[in-house]
Amino acid sequence: MNQYLMASNARSAAGRATRRPARRTLGRSVLVKAAAAALAVILAAHAALADPAPGQAVPVTPNASPEARALLQFLYDISGKYTLTGQHNNPNTKSRNSDFASRYLGKTPIIFGSDWGHAKAGDSDSYLARPDIVQEAIRQNAKGSIVALCWHAVPPTTDEPGTFRPLPNSDPKRLASVQGKLLDEQFRDILTPGTALYDHWCAQVDAIAGFLKQLEAAHVPVLWRPYHEMNGDWFWWGGKTGELGTATLYRQIFDRLVNHHHLTNLVWVWNMDRPSQPGREFAKYFPGIQYVDVLSLDVYGSDFNQSYYDSLAALSQGKPLALAEIGTPPSPEILEKQPRWAYYMTWAGMVHLTSRKQYDALLADPRILWLEDAAYGAATQSYRRACALPPLHFEPKPADFTGTWVFDEDRSILGRMGGMGAPAALDVTQTGKNLSVRTTRIVEFADDQVTEQKLTLDGAENRSEFMNSPQVTTASLSASGDELHMDSTVTFAGGPKLTISDVWRLTDAGRHLSIHRHVISQRGEQNIELVFDRK
Repeated sequence: MNQYLMASNARSAAGRATRRPARRTLGRSVLVKAAAAALAVILAAHAALADPAPGQAVPVTPNASPEARALLQFLYDISGKYTLTGQHNNPNTKSRNSDFASRYLGKTPIIFGSDWGHAKAGDSDSYLARPDIVQEAIRQNAKGSIVALCWHAVPPTTDEPGTFRPLPNSDPKRLASVQGKLLDEQFRDILTPGTALYDHWCAQVDAIAGFLKQLEAAHVPVLWRPYHEMNGDWFWWGGKTGELGTATLYRQIFDRLVNHHHLTNLVWVWNMDRPSQPGREFAKYFPGIQYVDVLSLDVYGSDFNQSYYDSLAALSQGKPLALAEIGTPPSPEILEKQPRWAYYMTWAGMVHLTSRKQYDALLADPRILWLEDAAYGAATQSYRRACALPPLHFEPKPADFTGTWVFDEDRSILGRMGGMGAPAALDVTQTGKNLSVRTTRIVEFADDQVTEQKLTLDGAENRSEFMNSPQVTTASLSASGDELHMDSTVTFAGGPKLTISDVWRLTDAGRHLSIHRHVISQRGEQNIELVFDRK
């Protein structure tokens, strides 16, 4: 049996032996009230903070680090103007989810999210990944990302590793999973100094504090979101109201990390789930404005109800709001009505829940910032300076046209010949200054025609044939590297010439290849737009 449960059971047995349960209950109640009063005295200084000037960030952590103070001020500065993008990563995967989102969308989410984990070795949620999380957070901070961390903690009734959900036939009095319910007496003991469960809770929190201190030493500020979705009843810490409720547990971890461990690099993010049913109202779980830097909400199923936003804003007293977890991002139309969301973070494995069309709208909206955006670099200069980091500057990456491209007649703008003569497909391989283009054209009266050109992207003349006539082609990348310019001249027998000037561009985060073609022939000039879909 777990030693902490054994100690608790021993106390219960002793109480029964005395046959004085009423006195035992009274003594425990007095102890709990005394502990709560002591905690209130320790934290009273937070309530005495002077009223800040409008728009001025005052962290709830006394003597907050310059980095944490600057990060919070940055969130104040963008509130109502911009929304930062974010991506959660499972603990044991480093930046895998963020990297996937970057490749898939063509831009990188700004918020790098992770979790301190709880599971066994080899699991994607393994608690043994914590040293790697620290190093990845340091790397992400240096490259320009903002670090957000939460913790799916196992209950103090067990030791790590634990499971996410209770195992079949597990002992309900010995919860060993992140999800599930503690007995009321167990939850009370966690909030009562001197009990075995309180001591075990302290040991678990102290372990996390050690890793947070490593980030503090590396000057990495953290959007810290403990005991998230606290108005829900699915996690062991959640769904409890009143004096011995979840809000008290939140204040207790605040005290442990801020006043015992003296951590200064945390921006405290209080987090709720949607109040979609009675009993989950935000105010019932609010620990007090003096313990909260950012008020956040988790939204799945695109349930961006205006009343949720309004209720959170009413509690905030002007502090930043955030969507700490989402399945699908809020649309530009939602953000027009709910402009104070400072950031959103897509949960791991949920990038595909959003359609390409929805992403196109997000990518085109100047209010929604990504890591490579110039507006983000400009807005973070003061914050980066506080972190002793250089300003962000991203050189545009040269376009890579490699891929198999299929002709999309509906998207194309064709000339007087319609789609006749347009390539049905292009197989392109781009390696450094070398480009290979394999072109397939559909021929109605014979087999499909397949030709291949091998070009160098330095403007040199490349000789080939077109319709059994000599063709000279030059190719080069634009100065910015985002366009491919290709000029071809075909000389037919008897002297007529055909000149084709192409400008290639990748659009929609690399999902489409657009070729603007200017043609000069003995029949005159024409401009067409050929669009190909990436296969």
